[in-house]
Amino acid sequence: MNKILLAEDDPNLGQLLQEYLTIKGFEATLAKDGDDALSKFVLTDYDLCIFDVMMPKKDGFTLAKEVRMSDKDTPIIFLTAKAMKEDTLQGFKVGADDYMTKPFSMEELLARIQAILRRSQKQATENAVKSNTFVIGAYEFDSEKQLLFHASGQQKLTSKESELLKLLCENIGKPVSRSFALKMVWGDDTYFNARSMDVYITKLRKFFKEEPTIQIINLHGEGFKLMS
Repeated sequence: MNKILLAEDDPNLGQLLQEYLTIKGFEATLAKDGDDALSKFVLTDYDLCIFDVMMPKKDGFTLAKEVRMSDKDTPIIFLTAKAMKEDTLQGFKVGADDYMTKPFSMEELLARIQAILRRSQKQATENAVKSNTFVIGAYEFDSEKQLLFHASGQQKLTSKESELLKLLCENIGKPVSRSFALKMVWGDDTYFNARSMDVYITKLRKFFKEEPTIQIINLHGEGFKLMS
């Protein structure tokens, strides 16, 4: 049974879509806004996401950008009341696989979901062996074994250190928001988890002391960025 994450702030449409997808054999999880959707996304592996564009707290485009920071492959379909060309282009720019304008036919949505899942599952089979190795300057990081290699030796990382470093490596040279990192690695963005993450960032910086050109930069009010 394919799992679908549905983010729709209209309760009537959201419930209608959830019930329709369930009847058609999917396990559909409904999120009431963008924040709720991101919280659910980090806890479960979904086969496809359907995001409304206009949502409170976090709009669909912002939500998709944050999802794509840690997951490049899960298909995303946008639902929108807008039909402007610029919105469609922005949707694809942030990583959409398809785009539907409201009102739409349930049968057409189902057909698009099935077509996208066929393509993504074929691609997943072809890329079954996914690399977990990252090169950071003169370092090599194996996220699966949680090992950081350098000519001077190797460093065994804890699970949290490894998850945080992997997230930074997947977005090297790009900002990673504090809230997103906390939700991806710790599960939520409470004050105490934020303080804990600061400690882990300090530890990661020490691991790269042999290469001063490698930096984990603080972005005030935004998050962090790994530079090599």
